[in-house]
Amino acid sequence: MKKLFSLALLWGISCYTISAQELYMPRNIKAAYQKGTRSITGQPGPNYWQNHGQYNMDIKVDAETKIVSGQEEILYSNNSTDTLNVLAIRFVNNLHKPTSPRSGAVSEDFLSSGLNITSFVVDGETYKVDSKSWGTVGNVKLKKPLNPKSKITVKIQWDYPLSKESGREGQIDPNSFFVAYSYPRISVYDDYNGWDRIPHTDRAEFYNDFNDYIFSVKAPKNYVVYATGDFLNPDEVLQPEIAARLKKSYDTDEVVHIATAEELKDGKVTAQKDWNTWKFKADHITDVTFALSNHYVWDGGSVIVDTKTGRRASAQAAYNPTTGKDFINSVKYNINALSWFSNNWPGIPYPYLKTIAFQGFADMEFPMMVNDSNFGDPVFAQLVQDHEVAHTYFPFYMGINETRYAYMDEGWATTFEYLIGIAEHGKQAADDFYKKFRVNNYINDKSAEEDQPVISMSDQVSGAGYGNNSYGKASLSYLALKDMLGDVLFKKALHHYMNTWNGKHPIPWDYFNSMNAGAGQNLNWFFQNWFFTNNYLDLAIGKVAAAKGKSLVTVKNVGGFAIPFDVVVIYADGKKETLHQTPAVWKVNQKEAVINIPSAKKITSVTLDNGIYVDATPKDNVYVVK
Repeated sequence: MKKLFSLALLWGISCYTISAQELYMPRNIKAAYQKGTRSITGQPGPNYWQNHGQYNMDIKVDAETKIVSGQEEILYSNNSTDTLNVLAIRFVNNLHKPTSPRSGAVSEDFLSSGLNITSFVVDGETYKVDSKSWGTVGNVKLKKPLNPKSKITVKIQWDYPLSKESGREGQIDPNSFFVAYSYPRISVYDDYNGWDRIPHTDRAEFYNDFNDYIFSVKAPKNYVVYATGDFLNPDEVLQPEIAARLKKSYDTDEVVHIATAEELKDGKVTAQKDWNTWKFKADHITDVTFALSNHYVWDGGSVIVDTKTGRRASAQAAYNPTTGKDFINSVKYNINALSWFSNNWPGIPYPYLKTIAFQGFADMEFPMMVNDSNFGDPVFAQLVQDHEVAHTYFPFYMGINETRYAYMDEGWATTFEYLIGIAEHGKQAADDFYKKFRVNNYINDKSAEEDQPVISMSDQVSGAGYGNNSYGKASLSYLALKDMLGDVLFKKALHHYMNTWNGKHPIPWDYFNSMNAGAGQNLNWFFQNWFFTNNYLDLAIGKVAAAKGKSLVTVKNVGGFAIPFDVVVIYADGKKETLHQTPAVWKVNQKEAVINIPSAKKITSVTLDNGIYVDATPKDNVYVVK
């Protein structure tokens, strides 16, 4: 029996090997598979590696000057087989420099002088580094090469100004700051592209190594610091009553008002020192971030995210009580989202110890934190928060290269946003929102940029083409695959992919191969259809013909995407029948499908209902029998 199983497994893998060759691969991706760092079976290859940093950072925020300064020590491990002669140093906030390339126009308040490095030391040797000429990525030539499987220690002292106009980070108001991407980091060196030197232009997002962090934030008296990671010293920086409430919130489903506006105003929240140093720790994570304010109220609660172990995750919120009305229910939203994502889709326990919703402007995700706007619409506010928390899984749990492959994270967050929306507001409301915000603009615009293949590198598409590929079209593909496989098999395949690649750096071909392996079938025809073509959403009824004891409906796939749809039949007796078709109907012939209606009754009309797969020409989706 074991031998037969082994033979079957080998046969299955060989099938995947053959089928995977059907999908286009760029030359650098092919090389990674040939080197054995990636495997056609969907697993990391036998030679897979990724580099790693241990970051120890002390950061200070001056609330008067709006200057962030810090010193850091990085123990950097070169786990690759390559000798590194330079270090690529990434500092995202140099986006604010007037000379940095950006995807759009900005105001003067957005601009700043950027990063100022005052000291740069490698293995005890001082380097002369002039960061004034850097964009969002700078190069430091090493005096001694960093050999394979070896380490160096890099020490950096730096400062930079918070931009007055807040985007993903910056000044929210004169006394509230979201301090993200706040430290120079060693950029990713990977197995398929070497150093990641793609500039950040404020559109495509981020790509970071999984690192370990110990960091402190020095903040003025009465400023509360909210941050990624385990909060190590609440009893040192919080007054006893506030610390007690925080700890209570870790163990209750109820909303605890940790700090009120009056308490903040009266100096009853933080230790009454001129400066307090807040300490945090997070391991094997792609980034850390923090925010601080001297007047935001602080709420908290928690929820069991792993029913097997009883592990809880903290849900917190920090917001302006006069302008952040959406955030009054933010902890409840977070408790609901953490529980739902953990137990439904993706159905993997929330992997971190907390999440914090901070009132800002960006509607942007960070590990264990979100920076969200106040919309004045509680339903929309919940949906945005759900979307950003969903990003916990993609890109943070999975280590996605968002810069090149934004559809690998935004598409999934959009999918989970839709699925949790059904649970929260009903299918009709979720469908309507999804069509309005994710599909309608795309399908009603016939411009060429709307139909670029999803596999296109995200930093190489612009405008609506970027948004459609990253969000709507990618999400539609994931939902179509769910419809075709059914929930049980789809979840099995998705879990296989996520369990295989969490904490690593999957690329699209790893997704394709892992889903093939997890589903136990060759899905490459489907991936070819959705990711490598200029297809769009458009069905049409060709004809309706009566046959012996049945009718046959010819459906033409004008747009080409392998989408699910319903055939809605109205009979002469007034009765209606709905026949659901999964995307499997397009496997053999992606241009045309013949649908069997197993009834001899006379038909008066046939309508195709594409649901959220909004049809480009809905008029030809209706056939009236004359």
